[in-house]
Amino acid sequence: MSRPIQAHIDLSALRNNLRVVRRASSARVMAVVKANAYGHGLLQAAQALHEADGFALLEVRDAVQLRDAGFRQPILLLEGFFSREELPLLAEYELTTVIHNHQQIEWLEAYPRKNGLSVWLKINSGMNRLGFSAQEFPAVMERLKSHRAVRDVTLMTHFALADEAPGVMTQLSLFEQLTANHRLPRSLANSAAILRHPVAHGDWVRPGIMLYGSSPFADVSAESLGLQPVMTLSSEIISVREIKAGDAVGYGATFFCAERAMRIGTVACGYADGYPRHAATGTPILVDGKRTRTLGRVSMDMLGVDLSALPDARVGSRVVLWGEGMPIDEVARAAGTISYELLCALTPRVPVVGA
Repeated sequence: MSRPIQAHIDLSALRNNLRVVRRASSARVMAVVKANAYGHGLLQAAQALHEADGFALLEVRDAVQLRDAGFRQPILLLEGFFSREELPLLAEYELTTVIHNHQQIEWLEAYPRKNGLSVWLKINSGMNRLGFSAQEFPAVMERLKSHRAVRDVTLMTHFALADEAPGVMTQLSLFEQLTANHRLPRSLANSAAILRHPVAHGDWVRPGIMLYGSSPFADVSAESLGLQPVMTLSSEIISVREIKAGDAVGYGATFFCAERAMRIGTVACGYADGYPRHAATGTPILVDGKRTRTLGRVSMDMLGVDLSALPDARVGSRVVLWGEGMPIDEVARAAGTISYELLCALTPRVPVVGA
């Protein structure tokens, strides 16, 4: 028998969440499937999202995997190519690339086809990670328009505050000012902007976290947005015991039961599975469909859970760490992080089962 932990991927939820994107925007959808589709499995996620107009990711090898699996939509490399040696693969597999620095433009001279490459030109409108500045943009735009290897150009930027009160208008205004004289496709909106800022939808939207059933907003639940959880991380109780007043639980004795006796359980899940070690006592968890809390410090393979109000819980009782019935956003908040980190941190030893 193997350990009872597994991540169940609900592919119908992925399709539902894509429909939520479609209802929110009439723009073409570039589904973001980077980081192994946020931990959900690249190929099975792409297959569930086959009605998307394109896919966006980081690694050329992942883009090639999608092409070899039969996907014919545009496939966008969000950070572009990292060396001139990758250019033959971009040509062979007809990949689209972001261009965000001058070195990439110089490397384009090695592209093996003339007028064959689709480029997304990234403008730094305030995120200050990747992209050309407002001062650089005019010259770069002219250079790409006349470049022998470039077939077409889409203009893009990325919002830093689409999910927060300041919103997108400062960045959007700069972007529109810079690009006003260029009648080219545009892509600006991430998940938060898709849902909250229709003015920024442009020609292509780039949904990421919302596809996987998590809210991009700290103050709005995924359920209220019509999003369904795609990943459910579940395990089982593997030990039950009674502790007396004053006993401690786990490494470092970070939880003391100073006032009363308690019934506690041990769950087969720990930080080596991707559950956050920094999740403190009180992080919500489900046992047999009933809400309770974690106890003590998360260890490598196990964590403690309070069973005092769950007299029927026993060895073998099903535990949901996040997913169906236990919103991952709530778990992430209790652990002082975001759902993106939890999903992407799932480790290879956890079986991933799609349905």
